[in-house]
Amino acid sequence: MTIDLSDFEDGRKYEGDYAADLLALQERLARIQVAHIVHGRSAIIAIEGWDASGKGGAISRLTSPWDPRWFEVWPIGAPTEEERVRHFLWRFWKRLPGKGEINIFDRTWYGRVLVERVEGFCSEAEWKRAYDEINEFEAQQKDNGVTLIKLFMHVTQDEQDKRLKERLEDPWKRWKTGAEDYRNRARRADYLKAYHDMFARTDTRWAPWSVIDGNNKKAARIAALTTIADTLERNVAMKPLVADPELVKLAEAALGQQIRFQSEGRDPE
Repeated sequence: MTIDLSDFEDGRKYEGDYAADLLALQERLARIQVAHIVHGRSAIIAIEGWDASGKGGAISRLTSPWDPRWFEVWPIGAPTEEERVRHFLWRFWKRLPGKGEINIFDRTWYGRVLVERVEGFCSEAEWKRAYDEINEFEAQQKDNGVTLIKLFMHVTQDEQDKRLKERLEDPWKRWKTGAEDYRNRARRADYLKAYHDMFARTDTRWAPWSVIDGNNKKAARIAALTTIADTLERNVAMKPLVADPELVKLAEAALGQQIRFQSEGRDPE
C-alpha cells in the first residue's frame, strides 16, 4: 500500500526518559560505527522532509557520538552550474561513502521529483524518468553492499507554522529560515502530490521508506535514531576488533604491565 502521510500526525509526547534513552541510543550508535569501520561496511542515510520538520536536530544527535573521520554529512541545496550541466545523479555519485564510512544526506537525489518538479526546474519528461533512474541507482548501492536508509520527516502545517514563527522570533535561530521556506509552504498541496507519487514509485523492497512523525521533537528523534540503529545493526557484524597478539606483546613490553581486556559489551572510547 502507498504510504499516507496523514497516518503520521499523532505528535504524541515521548513517554520514556528522553535524556537516558537518547544517551543509550547514542552509545549504541557509537558501537555501530566502530563495527562499520573495523568490518569495512558502508552505509548511506538519506533524509527528506518538510522545512522545519526536525531533520537537522536528528542528524546532530545521530552524529554526535561518531568519529568524524568516518562519516560525512552532505547538506544538499541547489546544484552548481558544473552539476547542472551533468546528469542529476552525478553530484551524488561523488559523495558516496568509502569503505567503513557512513554518509548522511540532508536532502537527496529526490530533489529531482520534489522541488525540481514542483518549481519547474526540470521538464516533466525528466522528473518522470527520474523514478526509474533513482530506483536503479539505489539498487546499485545495495548490490555493492552499501546499506541504504531512507527517512522522511513529516509535520503538519500547523506544527510547521509554529516552528517557522519560533525561528524568526529567536535571533539565534533566525539564520535557519528564509523566503524559500514560505514559498515552499505556499505550495504544500503540490508537494503533497509529489510526495505521494514519490512514495508510490520508490518505496521498494530493496530501499523502503521509513516515515517519522516529527510533530513531537523528542519522540521524533528517538524514533529516527532507533530506525537508523536497527537497520545499520542488521547489516553489519556487531563484533569488535580482535586484539593482535603481537601488538599486545609490544604494548605490554612498552607499558611494563599486563593488558586486561574489557568485555565485548563495553562501549568504545
